Amino acid sequence: MPELPEVETVRAGLQPLLIGRRINDVTCFRQTLRYPLPDFSSLAGQKITGVERRSKYLLFALENDQTLVWHLGMTGQFHVLTREDDKAKHEHVRIDLHDGQSLRYRDARRFGYAGLIASADLDSHDWFKTLGPEPLGELFHSDHLGSVCRARKAPIKTIIMHAGNVVGVGNIYAAESLFRAGIHPARAAGKISKVRLGVLTDAIKQVLQEAIEAGGSTISDFVKADGKPGYFAHSFQVYGRAGKSCFHCGKIIKRITQSGRSSFFCPGCQR
Repeated sequence: MPELPEVETVRAGLQPLLIGRRINDVTCFRQTLRYPLPDFSSLAGQKITGVERRSKYLLFALENDQTLVWHLGMTGQFHVLTREDDKAKHEHVRIDLHDGQSLRYRDARRFGYAGLIASADLDSHDWFKTLGPEPLGELFHSDHLGSVCRARKAPIKTIIMHAGNVVGVGNIYAAESLFRAGIHPARAAGKISKVRLGVLTDAIKQVLQEAIEAGGSTISDFVKADGKPGYFAHSFQVYGRAGKSCFHCGKIIKRITQSGRSSFFCPGCQR
């Protein structure tokens, strides 16, 4: 599933191609993805005024004070093509723009979803109202992480992957951040010192920023808006490396299962 760096990479790629463009019409080749698609008829004639991101959602702001919200699910991809380009396999929605460009949404597994929401109501909408702070924003800091970890017996990896505590720290980036901070993924959150939580906070920010700069992590289906893969996977220290030697201490990377997800760690570097 695309995580925060992948969605941010898509957002950055789409922004210069879409802002200021006016929508001519929208064609849906199916009416349901994960959920039924909204009525897109009100998009005709609207100018796209912003392309933002909240957590793993893409937000397309429109001049009528509505926001087109899109979640990519597991395999969702946006491509900006020309109006003359043929419909591709797994292409479900086509948004034609006034200048001949065409925004295409493809989704092989159809787990993505979309909604049209009044911009003023975004923060109170069910998709957003329980979300924690953005990990690269000013509201995510060691004091915040300390407050959500205090007296908690849950594993630290579970805590930082919970979107109510901080958004967008998915499985890949949780593993890599915990490695950099030297913290075992199964350590009880409430047993970690404030100093170490500060190191983890910085590690999360650094890992996510580096992943964004690398264009995200291509594991299977993710590609950027220009169709190219992300390259942060080449920097993985522990994720997906079970049975291989740690680059730092030489011990063998281990894998355990937490909440149904694989966790990778180095038994030498992480305590």
